[in-house]
Amino acid sequence: MVRNLLMNILLSFIWVALTGSLYYSNFVFGFLAGFFILWVMNRNETDQRYFTKAPKTIGFIFYFLYEMIMANIQVAYDLITPKYFFKPGIVRYPMEARSDIEINLLSTIISLTPGTLIMDISEDKKSLYIHVMYLKDKDTFIAQIRNGFEKRLLEIMR
Repeated sequence: MVRNLLMNILLSFIWVALTGSLYYSNFVFGFLAGFFILWVMNRNETDQRYFTKAPKTIGFIFYFLYEMIMANIQVAYDLITPKYFFKPGIVRYPMEARSDIEINLLSTIISLTPGTLIMDISEDKKSLYIHVMYLKDKDTFIAQIRNGFEKRLLEIMR
C-alpha cells in the first residue's frame, strides 16, 4: 500500500517535471493520472487496499472540511447576531472504535470541529464524553457522529 502511494507521488512529480508548470492543479492532475495508471497496472494483484482506501481518504478529507466550514458558519452566525442560539450539553457517545489510534483520531477530529469538545474518555475506552455547544437532540447528534466521522474514519483505518 505504501509502495503504491510513493509510486503515485513519484508519477505526479514526473508529470509536473514533464509539463514544466509547477501548479497545484497540475500536481493534482498528475496524481489522478498516476492513480489511474497504477490501478491499470496492478489490477491482477491481490493487494488492492491502496485503490480502495485512497478514494475513501480523499472523501473523508472533503467531508471533514465541509463539516468544519458548516460548524464555523454556525458559530460565527451565533456570535454576530444579538440572540444566542446555543444550547450546550454533555453527551456520552458509545464508540465503535477500539484501538488507541482509532480513538485518538476520532476524538481529535471531533474536537477540531467548532462547537464540540472532547471532555473525557471512559475507563473501559468504550465511550467519549463530548461537550456540544448546539445540542438540539442527543440521539440525532450521536447518529451524526456515528454515521459521519466514525463510520468514514473506521473505513479508512480498518
